[in-house]
Amino acid sequence: MTKGPGAPAAAHPGRSGAAVPSPPGIWNIANMLTMLRLLLVPVFVLLLFADGGHDPKWRAVAWASFAVAMITDLFDGELARRKGLVTDFGKIADPIADKAIMGSALIGLSVLGDLPWWVTIVILAREVGITLMRFWVIRYGVIPASRGGKLKTLTQGIAVGMYVLPLTGWLATARAVLMGVAVLLTVGTALDYVGQALRLRREGMAEEREGR
Repeated sequence: MTKGPGAPAAAHPGRSGAAVPSPPGIWNIANMLTMLRLLLVPVFVLLLFADGGHDPKWRAVAWASFAVAMITDLFDGELARRKGLVTDFGKIADPIADKAIMGSALIGLSVLGDLPWWVTIVILAREVGITLMRFWVIRYGVIPASRGGKLKTLTQGIAVGMYVLPLTGWLATARAVLMGVAVLLTVGTALDYVGQALRLRREGMAEEREGR
């Protein structure tokens, strides 16, 4: 049946009347992985300190929970970007979950005497400092994660995971060397990010002066 002169025209993709895709809801796979990582933080801490904190069986289970948390960290952000599932919740919760699981592992291992406190302090000071610095320059732009930063995160995760396990012999030596590399990457990438932040702020302030 044909439409009369007064009948509304059908909407076509690409026209102004086309439906706009609704933003992704909070309950998506990427955010669920992030929430799982947050929930694993207290579970990991309890397992790490179970039976005095030095029982090999409990430490192995603690390592398993830490490994699951690290694996979710690899996938949630990638899924969010590829599937168009980026949400405000994810932007806030993802870095919080990352720092919570890594911070709890570092502090827990230092409390148990398995990891020197200076290592924990250097890594945590870097993470907190870089986060605050990103907010300091956010009005001028965003500092993207560098390859060095991603390598630092991977190296830290593997090294900390090895410290959670009750390793001896050459494996214990290997994890100490790997942690040393992680600390060097931690400091090196921090200096690089500071340089980027100062340059970004300087260029942003110059543009503001020119725009006046």
